[in-house]
Amino acid sequence: MRTTVPFSASHDSPSKPFTPALGLGNPHIQTLWGPLWRTKPVIEHRRERLWLKDGDFLDLDWHGTPSPQAPVVLVLHGLTGSSGSHYVLGLQNALAARGWTSAALNWRGCSGEPNLLARSYHSGASEDLAEAVAHIRATHPQAPLYAVGYSLGGNVLLKYLGESGSESGLQGAVAVSVPFRLDQCADRIGLGFSRVYQAHFMREMLAYVKVKKHRFQLDARHEDLASLTKLGSVKALSKMRTFWEFDDRVTAPLNGYLNVDDYYRRASSRYFLAAIDTPTLIIQSTDDPFVFKHSIPETSELSATTQLELHPKGGHVGFLEGTPGKPGYYLERRIPQWLAALRLESE
Repeated sequence: MRTTVPFSASHDSPSKPFTPALGLGNPHIQTLWGPLWRTKPVIEHRRERLWLKDGDFLDLDWHGTPSPQAPVVLVLHGLTGSSGSHYVLGLQNALAARGWTSAALNWRGCSGEPNLLARSYHSGASEDLAEAVAHIRATHPQAPLYAVGYSLGGNVLLKYLGESGSESGLQGAVAVSVPFRLDQCADRIGLGFSRVYQAHFMREMLAYVKVKKHRFQLDARHEDLASLTKLGSVKALSKMRTFWEFDDRVTAPLNGYLNVDDYYRRASSRYFLAAIDTPTLIIQSTDDPFVFKHSIPETSELSATTQLELHPKGGHVGFLEGTPGKPGYYLERRIPQWLAALRLESE
């Protein structure tokens, strides 16, 4: 039987529990508030390009005043997001207020410039995260390193933590609104109002592929052109409507999976949770319009180092509190608080 984490005044629980903003408890309002109605925080980024072993690149957008021993937080965005996503900017701003440095990782092709290879970013790209962690560890050897992942980024983070065990290189991690079972979430987002989100994501993902195909076709010598040609015409791709179709015809073949079933099985973070050795907080809501309740793991599936904070409301990467006139963002209060408590505990 699953239970929520009890709230108390202890070091690992928020002093003020999450309560949905007055009149805004609906999961879709919670989910849509940030992207549609929030004024994005304005912060300065310092971009660093990380070249990967396979010849591709990731862009890291740094914020905060770095010092040799100041904690560093690696922030991982969700599907069709970037370092400019409202939740990334909000967290980086909150971390900077504590004197912490953060690096927002843009997955392949998400920094405003197409990536160089046919392969794309996806929910199982833990090898890219591993290279980013190794890079920051090498360039900031004295700094405690933490990671925070949202949605797709949270799935990649939990998968990486399970794969790496005690060798994660992280002192702590937080995952928010995680699609623990990709197959079940692909079903969930095709139901009811959630089909609005599916349509949005499909438009964005197809645009991502279209830009990639166009770039490679300009260079007939590009070694990955053949891989993209196999996907078919852009017109044919545009007829796809579901995640199942996209991941079977695009994600799987571009990234070395046999098919969509192979991808969903090998990339779903739920299968890696028991092996996590890093102190980890998972923040999830049971009304998430992207995730079935039965997709959320039972406490028996979690490692001893993992804490599941399960809320009855909050939507998907929502957790809007306060009032409509004066909204607050629980994640930007809770995540820095939890990381800071973890940091004190380790000293």
